[in-house]
Amino acid sequence: MVLDILLTIHFILLVLISLRILSRHDLTSSARLAWMVVLFILPYIGVVVYWMFGEIHLGSDFSRKHEQIIDKLHTQNPEVLGSDEALTHAIKTEYQAAFAYSANVTGFHTTVGNHAELMADAAETHKRMIADFDAATDHIHVLYYIWLIDGTGIDIAQALMRAARRGVTCRAMVDGMGSRKMVSSKIWQQMKNAGVQVSVALPINNIIKVMLFSRIDLRNHRKITVIDGSIGYSGSQNCADPEFRVKPNFAPWVDIMLRVEGPVVAQNQMLFASDWLIENPDTAIESFYYPTERLGSPTSTGFAAQVFADGPTQRSGATPQFLGVLISQAQKTLTISTPYFVPDYSLINVLCATAYRGVEVTMIFPKHNDSLVVAATSRSYYWQLLEAGVKIYEYKPGLLHAKTLTVDGQISLIGSTNLDLRSFDLNYENNIVFSDTALTADIIERQYQYIADSEEVSRQQVADWSLPYRIWNNIVATMGPIL
Repeated sequence: MVLDILLTIHFILLVLISLRILSRHDLTSSARLAWMVVLFILPYIGVVVYWMFGEIHLGSDFSRKHEQIIDKLHTQNPEVLGSDEALTHAIKTEYQAAFAYSANVTGFHTTVGNHAELMADAAETHKRMIADFDAATDHIHVLYYIWLIDGTGIDIAQALMRAARRGVTCRAMVDGMGSRKMVSSKIWQQMKNAGVQVSVALPINNIIKVMLFSRIDLRNHRKITVIDGSIGYSGSQNCADPEFRVKPNFAPWVDIMLRVEGPVVAQNQMLFASDWLIENPDTAIESFYYPTERLGSPTSTGFAAQVFADGPTQRSGATPQFLGVLISQAQKTLTISTPYFVPDYSLINVLCATAYRGVEVTMIFPKHNDSLVVAATSRSYYWQLLEAGVKIYEYKPGLLHAKTLTVDGQISLIGSTNLDLRSFDLNYENNIVFSDTALTADIIERQYQYIADSEEVSRQQVADWSLPYRIWNNIVATMGPIL
């Protein structure tokens, strides 16, 4: 009797979830098909998996509050947002569409008067960042997806404590999942005792509530560092050593970081503020400082740049659409490095179309990925890319974690976004898109270094893959829309 009741309830849930999947506006046909396959091949597990991971939402109240905070920040400090005048003055006409699309998503328009240095490696980033922390006079704001208790993590924590003790306002924020060990550590408590304001983005302390009303895998993947509102660090590196102790078998993790000065730093400051205020509503919005005297004018020297940021509370499809616009503007060369390549078909199609029309398209992936599922999904697309003329390289010395995109030696995108559906749909991300030939040349040189340490993948190699290996890759890729 009890078993019959349970089976009836399960059948009703299966039907209701199936109808929900078929009625959703935000799912692609391939995602609907993948979910239906999961539900009907693994009906009992599938119902639970969909309940936990099927919907992309943080709750209507969270989304409403986040939108209100962003609107208030933009209204109070419109000078931070950049301008269309700067776009038309500083960006070549053939590349303006990507910057215009980015502004439509985020509200961050083009700024001018920016300067940046490409850090040589993790050691230089560490050294320069600590020096900037020790020189700070007003505030330091940091947000990291992963903050490990290792050499880098401890040094950053100690630098923040030194700054707090001399009167600098220090705010440190971490993702609740990626930095869960840091949040429960002694050094986290020591930072609080020293006067560092600490906070957790998307906390998971009440895991039952998260699982019932949200998703545990909706995360804040951003890496933001702002010093005195005028110096920032942007790129792919978490607050961790390259040895990355939680996954040492794939070390070293190879990242790319820029030390940035100029008005685009204020945009990252505003982005940090939006994340901080949603978790700390008692913080005065006026306490976030923007050095307006350094925000530049359309005739300022330095390069043009703006922040591109996305997340699950923004409109669906924004990141792949932005990338599609940016990629489609390439006329000569397009080079991309990403550790995680789980694209939607719009991105695959624009990459192939770009190569077919004669652009030299190069993609660099890790040879040994820390995710077997991602590695299989990525390789399922190799034949299609190679057939279109895309050059594919696999980086050998460690896990290439750098997310880079360069176009025609003119435009670059650097930040936290991977070319995967998790970055597209589930994570809060932050990037800088900019127009500067000198800095782009530096990034391209770094990309060439990655290629020099890689092996090229040929069509013949892919053709020679065994039948079981091809089947495995394609089976995993079939589930790509819901990974």
